[in-house]
Parts: sequence; C-alpha cells; structure tokens
Amino acid sequence: MTTDNNTDTTWTTVIKPKEKLLQVDLKELWDYRDLCMLFVKRNVTTQYKQTVLGPLWYIIQPVMTVAMYMVVFGGIAKIPTDGLPEPLFYLSGVCLWQYFNDCLTKTSSTFVANAGIFGKVYFPRLIAPLSTVISNLVRFGIQLALFLVVYAIYQLFIIPGQIHTNWYALLLPVLVVMLAGLALGFGILFSSFTTKYRDMQLLLDYFVRLWMYATPIIYPLSTITNEKLRFVMSLNPLTGIVEAFKYGFLGAGEFSWGMLAYSFGFMVVLLAVGIVIFNRVQRTFMDTV
Repeated sequence: MTTDNNTDTTWTTVIKPKEKLLQVDLKELWDYRDLCMLFVKRNVTTQYKQTVLGPLWYIIQPVMTVAMYMVVFGGIAKIPTDGLPEPLFYLSGVCLWQYFNDCLTKTSSTFVANAGIFGKVYFPRLIAPLSTVISNLVRFGIQLALFLVVYAIYQLFIIPGQIHTNWYALLLPVLVVMLAGLALGFGILFSSFTTKYRDMQLLLDYFVRLWMYATPIIYPLSTITNEKLRFVMSLNPLTGIVEAFKYGFLGAGEFSWGMLAYSFGFMVVLLAVGIVIFNRVQRTFMDTV
C-alpha cells in the first residue's frame, strides 16, 4: 500500500477470491517466482541436512535399488530385460519412477505440510506443489547423469555398438514434463482430500507401491502377452512414457505415439480436475487442517 498527501490510498496488491474454480493466474504465479525459487532452495538443502553423506544419497539410493532388483527380479525371478544389461534396464526405469514418486508423495501433503505458513501470509497456493516438482528435478538430473555414465561405460567398453540409441531420445524433455504434470495433478488432488481425510495419505502410500508393479519398471512391456492384461497396462499413463524413454535411449521397448498422446491427454484432464478441487479446498482448508 502507498499513500500520498495529495492523493488517495493506492493498493499495490489486491487479494480477491477466484471467480472460477479452474482459474489459474499465471501472471500471479510469475510475480511470485522468487518465492518459488526460495521454496526450491529450501526443499533441496533440507532434504539431506544433518546427514553424513548428504547429496551422495541421490546416487546411493538408485544404486542400491538397482542392486536389489538385479538380485530379486533378475537373479531369483529370472525376469527378462529385453536383452539389455540389467543395470541399464533397471536404472532407466528407476530414474523415471523415483522422480514421479517423489513429486507425487510430497505434493500430496501440500496443505498439511504448509498449514503454518498458509495461515499467516498470502501467496498463490500452487507455488508450494510447483516448487516441489521443480526441486525434484535436481535429484532427477543427478540420477539421469548416473544413468548416462553407466550407459557410456557399456556402450564404449563392455558391449560397444550393441545399444541402439535413436532420435526418440530427444523426447526426454517432453517425457519429463509429462511425468511432472501427472505427479502434480495426482498430488494436488490427494492433497485436497487429505485436509479432511488423513487416512487418504495412507491409502496413497499403499497405492503408489502397487502402481510401480503396474508400470514396466522391473519388466519390459513385451513380456505381457495376455491381451486383456496388456490393455489394462496401456491404461496406465506412465506405461507409454517409460517405454518411450527406454526405446529412445536403449533401443528396446515399445514406442507408441498413441500411448504418448493418451498419457498427455490424461495429464491435461487430471491437471484440470486437480486444479478445480485444489482451488475449492484452499478457500476453507484452514478450518479443517
């Protein structure tokens, strides 16, 4: 607010309720970009604060996960990997799944985790889940770099010329945006429900664990020969994204523009529904949190 001896009071910021539930003020989000970056910095620095290994956990976690998959699913269950080296096959799926999983689980607690600050100051509430999605890109970037290092070792020294990368690998930014959009949509949807029903968080944790096994992370889609089961798998919006990533970088898997179009359409509808419910809940969530 500014005042002048010869003029009336002038308000610099006007806070008013959204007229439409689907309304997203992009200009307002852009005006608060500095706050978003502060949240991003907070999320990155506090995740492994006061730990012995710190950011090395970004690398240790996928390495340990891949090692476990190699023993259980590769060694004991003998699940094929489309003729690809197991470390590369599992690591490609783990990179994508970890990013999606982290974004989804953290954005799903947006209202509960930020109730203190939401009740004291005003800023666009979507800033909080958006900052989570952006901050997790740091972890994804490090794990993707690990994947590329392992890929280079196999391609240059262990099995030179036997991994057939193609131009579809250039779709990586699009695939990441789709993963982020799906995680954000599901996250804000569940965050709206958990303000009133806390057991929804427990349901989400269980649901996400099952979801990983319904996504071709530890097995290739080509192993699913039953037509009905394959159709159910294709309804999973993550299936086309994961398969497209593996096909582009490793030359194995099943690429389908139709599946990617379905995933993109699913993401758009999910974000629209999530934003509608998110905008509705944010009006009164302080009364229930």
